[in-house]
Amino acid sequence: MIVDCHGHFTTAPAQLGAYRDAQKAALAADPDHVGTRGSLSISDDELVAALEPNQLRLQRERGIDVTLFSPRASWMGHHIGNEHTSRFWTEHCNDLIRRVCDLYPDQFVPVCQLPQSPGAGVASSVRELRRCVEEMGFVGCNVNPDPSGGLWNGPPLFDREWWPLYEALCELDVPAMIHVSAACNPHFHTTGSHYLGADTTAFMQALTSGLFRDFPTMRWVIPHGGGAVPYHWGRFKGMAEENLDAGWSSLGDLMENVFFDTCVYHQAGVDLLVDVVPTRNILFASEMVGAVKGTDPDTGEFYDDTKRYIDRAALSDEQRSDIFEGNVRRVYPRLQLPAPTEGAQLP
Repeated sequence: MIVDCHGHFTTAPAQLGAYRDAQKAALAADPDHVGTRGSLSISDDELVAALEPNQLRLQRERGIDVTLFSPRASWMGHHIGNEHTSRFWTEHCNDLIRRVCDLYPDQFVPVCQLPQSPGAGVASSVRELRRCVEEMGFVGCNVNPDPSGGLWNGPPLFDREWWPLYEALCELDVPAMIHVSAACNPHFHTTGSHYLGADTTAFMQALTSGLFRDFPTMRWVIPHGGGAVPYHWGRFKGMAEENLDAGWSSLGDLMENVFFDTCVYHQAGVDLLVDVVPTRNILFASEMVGAVKGTDPDTGEFYDDTKRYIDRAALSDEQRSDIFEGNVRRVYPRLQLPAPTEGAQLP
């Protein structure tokens, strides 16, 4: 079985964008606008029309069985408006994901966004996480380490302000994908630099703080191949070894809790990833339809057809099965799938 741990509803019907545009218009007139949740009218037929020629078609063509599906990451937009804005927007986005998964229960599994907002704390995020997991069967969430949208002026991930969210993640036994949203800072390109820099920053914050000593059962998935981490493994390993007395984690200890996905869009990058990072810490993902949709003129293949890279990598059958299936079962224990295929390693 091939399980993609990183998919977003990037092709949602236009009504979702119109709802967001209405929120933005109200905020332009009054930055403190609260408003109401309002309604969102999208039919099942419109959801089918948004998915069949896009994510579902590509799943079938590329041999992906199941995708962990969350709202569009660049649209989370936690820096927009206020806590009320984010709450109403998030609830609509998560409800839509639940509907998609009800329509296609064999192809999609729900993962939620959280209603984060700069300066608002995490109480609202904890409530939404519980609603999604306990009431609607979500198996994970996306956590934005920088709700400011590229200003990085909020508390770092090791700050105790995050503690109630981490406690809920551990209690509910769901992992967090550490995923920023769009950048409002012109110094950062959203998908080209902000995403990758945030992945690296989150890893470094965990490494330097010893965070997982306080939350030994918490699990993070750092997407996009882990940002810069696998490609500068010696840098992180060496710095950690030199700073253990200062409270840093060792790289080995940190990797008990941190996992990377395979959203790396060329063969050489994936080859390095699987050579450097322990197999048990790698989860298959493609992020399609996502940041890179085109065809590589050197190969004639889609950049985001990441299954091809894993198929061609220097891996044993057992390692390949772990990356495609076994590891995601372990990291996402609420995930309900058919019995594992032969070779998939479980705890």
